[in-house]
Amino acid sequence: MVRVPTDAASPADAPDSPANASRRAILDTAARLFRVDGYAAVSLRDIAAACGMKAGSLYYHFASKDAIVAEVLRIGVERVYHEVRVAIEALGPDANPEWVFRTAVKAHLRALLESQDYTSANIRIFGQVPHEVRSGHLQVRDEYERAWGEILSRLVPRTTVSVDELRLTRFFLIGAMNGTLEWFHKGQASVDEVAERYSTLVLRGLLGGQT
Repeated sequence: MVRVPTDAASPADAPDSPANASRRAILDTAARLFRVDGYAAVSLRDIAAACGMKAGSLYYHFASKDAIVAEVLRIGVERVYHEVRVAIEALGPDANPEWVFRTAVKAHLRALLESQDYTSANIRIFGQVPHEVRSGHLQVRDEYERAWGEILSRLVPRTTVSVDELRLTRFFLIGAMNGTLEWFHKGQASVDEVAERYSTLVLRGLLGGQT
């Protein structure tokens, strides 16, 4: 079974309190603004105005705009990471590797397309944020990618598909799933239908048309 550290994968909110509620409102608002307008176009003043508070009030919760960005990025990845972990663990330790793969693809896409502000903001502004913010965010992204590497490696023996081929497959798959943010619209296909089609395409490539 894929091992996902629970301390890096649970997006559960902090216990309720006025301070925590305000902090969550700031993050929710910032995620929405970053998703729509990008990193550079959104200022602390914009976030504060959208929250109905004064700009100076944000400093009670966050030291800077980049501190807010770092949290939005973290939550975006962890929300997807958490959903994939929970979906896989529900299958049990002896689940068929192909079903684990299909389940993980579906969980990733559901988290991405049905919890859009944080997940979309993460993908859309990651390349725009300062280097130090991006660097501080790489560990959890790398952990999530390694989890996908393990999912894929269970599908085929190493004698059939090389490590480099699996690595490229992982890059292709994650890029394709994240790319659905640019074109997916409800009504043209369901999230589960997209997940099924993506899964089948990758499995056919890895398993030589056996699926």
